[in-house]
Amino acid sequence: MAKKKMSKKKFRIVWSSVLSVLLVIVVAANVALAQFSDVISSYFSKIDLESAEAVKAREKSEILVEKIADEGIVLLQNNESALPIKTSQDNKTKVNVFGWSFTAPIYGGTGSGASDASKAVSPKAGLEAAGFEINEELYKAYEDTGIKRPIVGMDGQDWSIPEPKPSDFYTDKLMKQAKDFSDTAIIFLARSGGEGADLPRSMDGPDTFDPEGGPFGPTGQKFGNEDDLDANKHYLELSNREQGMIDAVTKNFDNVILVVNSANSFELGWVEKYDQIKSILNVAGPGQNGFKSLGKVLSGEVNPSGRTVDLYTKDLLDSPAMANFGDFDYVVKNEDGSYSQAADSSKVLLKYVDYTEGIYVGYRFYETAAALGAINYDEKVQYPFGYGLSYTSFEQEVVADSLKWNDKEATVDVKVTNNGSVEGKEVVQLYYSAPYTGKIEKSSVDLVAFEKTDIIKPGESETVTLKFKVEDMASFDANKEYSKTGSYVLEAGEYKLMLMNNSHEKIADVGSKNLSEVVYDSGRSTDKQAAVNQFDDEVTGEGSISTYLSRANGFENLTEINKNEAFTVKTADGKTKEVKGKLVDSKFVKQISSIRYDVPADTHDSAPTTGADNGKKLKDYTGVDFNDKSWNELLDQLTVDELVKLSTLGGYRTVEIKSVGKPATLDYDGPAAINNMNMAANGQSGTAFPSEIMIASTWNTELAEAMGEHIGAEAKAYGVTGWYAPAMNVHRTPFAGRNFEYYSEDGILSGKIAAAVTKGFQSHGGYVYIKHFALNDQETNRTVGVLTWSNEQAIREVYLKPFEIAVKEGGAQAVMSSFNSIGNKWAGSDDGLLKEVLRKEWGFTGHVITDFYMNGGGINAYPYMNVELAVRNGNDLMLTGAAPMGVPEVNTKSNDTLWALRDSAHNILYTTANSSAIEGNLSTDTPQWIIITVIVDILLVLGIATAFVFVFRKSKNRDQEIETLHSA
Repeated sequence: MAKKKMSKKKFRIVWSSVLSVLLVIVVAANVALAQFSDVISSYFSKIDLESAEAVKAREKSEILVEKIADEGIVLLQNNESALPIKTSQDNKTKVNVFGWSFTAPIYGGTGSGASDASKAVSPKAGLEAAGFEINEELYKAYEDTGIKRPIVGMDGQDWSIPEPKPSDFYTDKLMKQAKDFSDTAIIFLARSGGEGADLPRSMDGPDTFDPEGGPFGPTGQKFGNEDDLDANKHYLELSNREQGMIDAVTKNFDNVILVVNSANSFELGWVEKYDQIKSILNVAGPGQNGFKSLGKVLSGEVNPSGRTVDLYTKDLLDSPAMANFGDFDYVVKNEDGSYSQAADSSKVLLKYVDYTEGIYVGYRFYETAAALGAINYDEKVQYPFGYGLSYTSFEQEVVADSLKWNDKEATVDVKVTNNGSVEGKEVVQLYYSAPYTGKIEKSSVDLVAFEKTDIIKPGESETVTLKFKVEDMASFDANKEYSKTGSYVLEAGEYKLMLMNNSHEKIADVGSKNLSEVVYDSGRSTDKQAAVNQFDDEVTGEGSISTYLSRANGFENLTEINKNEAFTVKTADGKTKEVKGKLVDSKFVKQISSIRYDVPADTHDSAPTTGADNGKKLKDYTGVDFNDKSWNELLDQLTVDELVKLSTLGGYRTVEIKSVGKPATLDYDGPAAINNMNMAANGQSGTAFPSEIMIASTWNTELAEAMGEHIGAEAKAYGVTGWYAPAMNVHRTPFAGRNFEYYSEDGILSGKIAAAVTKGFQSHGGYVYIKHFALNDQETNRTVGVLTWSNEQAIREVYLKPFEIAVKEGGAQAVMSSFNSIGNKWAGSDDGLLKEVLRKEWGFTGHVITDFYMNGGGINAYPYMNVELAVRNGNDLMLTGAAPMGVPEVNTKSNDTLWALRDSAHNILYTTANSSAIEGNLSTDTPQWIIITVIVDILLVLGIATAFVFVFRKSKNRDQEIETLHSA
């Protein structure tokens, strides 16, 4: 039976509708591609690792990696001079290495600090290269267990501590074979860490880990093997299985060496129970070939000269900071009497963390408490800050009459003599003690200067000079005892200088001096503007801390500083859970919401000039002073669209601006290597350098500067200008997930190392982004803008100190702000931090970028990251384009916002003009995926157009074709 024929009119309606829908789909697809072009370009991005320049740069880097590891391994114990172990390639010494992690060690960290360690030298290869013969049967037994390295990633963490079950693995047969092979045992323990989560303080939690996870990797958390789940144990102490392994080894061997492969301080008080454990080495993430250094240190080819960058307590949960570290909620009381977690107007949970310990972080607490008789130091502390042993013995003595101490500067010469039998390097540490009046908190000792010697041969000496500014001993008077605005103050009284082996062991008194009171209300010599209280609005008021730790009466208020309570709260899904927190009211919630989201009304009556034709080019502004008025002529040329794009499209690059001849730049991760591992389909990495802890453990600023130089050379070879590093937040506790990419608990050590790395990298024409500015000292709740409460003294003396040194001494040209809030204000929109302190006080003239920006284009994962408030308050660039977070929407009708975007453009253009990028051409190369898309678009449009012509052309033949098409 013949089908009913379709009328010509209906045919045209149907097919025109189909073609129109297809056309809309094509247009929509292209709009989406344009919207996410940065994402797609990043996904397909590649680093040219094979150029002759790149290969040569990496070859040099690998040599330096080994030198850093040579000096960054720390010898913590060496009873009976058990190390070194004599060996050679001709007469190899046999050793047993126990611990599964020896087969899969930790080379670095995860997240932005990750690097490609697929070709790294394993610890086994490192020991073999040094002349050791490894028990292959034991090694293979570990491999045959099938255990895999647990994933500790940004979006999920498997905290399982890989180790076979002792009762099944350490059989009499296995132990007999090991004893027959060698009478020396090495125990290898490892701990991981990374971006996204802090380390567990309880190894007992819900097993929610999904190794496949979502689009960004694994999700959830896992806390260990069934027999290791223990609420009373934390991640940085021995697991139950490790305890069983150590018992088995020490039962069978009297000569045991312990190697701890961890960037986070590991709890080692238990070692005192085992006389069999003679020596302990700490090896933080050693990078690409740093495990070769482990073999050399064990054999004595290298004399260890590393020093601790944190104080090691026997109980890592003991420090005052631990009481206020982790997950804390603000809680509101409901009308029915129940409690709920407080959330702002965008439904972001209000989380907080209290820095109640004030300035007493790490050694500053323990040394002061011991000096006041408040604690028994030996019962609490395993290893001081700045501690490390050598295979030789050094004598340090102050050169007679070398101390020169005037009102501005102090210098002293120290003679270091090698009294031992092997050559080596020594670290010289100078500390000061300031008078405590009760008005400003002071620790009993503070590091003020340090130097590392060259190699000193036995019987020979080297004299080093230590110097510092007298104003470096000033404290910040946040409580305004000496001035109406807050200021740095050198209180009157006796100041003492001590030459010390570490933070606890004094070698000699260098000198003392009674100083008159000095209030630096006009600024210190290094300040461009006097430092005054800038954070009063952020860190005072409701929700803030009322009591900070004080040394008064021997830390009498230590037990009072933890004010967190336990609540049972209703969650959004109607369930209940237990939280720690504080009770707040709706007024507090509204205040936070207003600070986070309310954009002030305009103060400018007119918009800036845009789109002018002044004929200026950015290349003509290289070396032109930042404040030169001629910059206005260049800035006037920028269009509104260019202003917006320059500020909002800042993910891993700055965009090209043709109107002023600004080339695009590539800005890449990360602290351990130039890499695109977190944004590209097939992530790549340059040379994997050791973790920041190992670099700091060298206490060698020359090596740090060399590291910067070598990474800078690689960056130049890869066409990368900006580097998201170095990172320098403070090790407030051992449990922070990113401690591996931060230097130390001490601001002076961190700052000096960071400044050296900065100078080295920027010597090749690139620029660093020092990060994360500031107080990003834990991973927990960072991406919800955790309200971080501290006082201005601690903020400046502890947490801002490394950044200050990196800017003033290192000349850092870019900064990355942090996710967290300082008090009640997101750090990325804090004008006190980004304008007053960074620019006006420190003299910074570069540009500031946010951390990973996810608030735009309808995607509001981090809604508190407000682009309007960011640019108005000194944050120039949004880190977008590296994931599908959309593009920030900017109100271009606001005059104040346009003026702020112009300021941001000035900062970004100034950095670019004074970088090597200005020497290149405009980035006119079109990505291959765009070329393919254009070709496909052309074919689709031609096809759709042809179809429209066919449908609507008037032709008898065409009408006959329609009838034929619809006939039976």
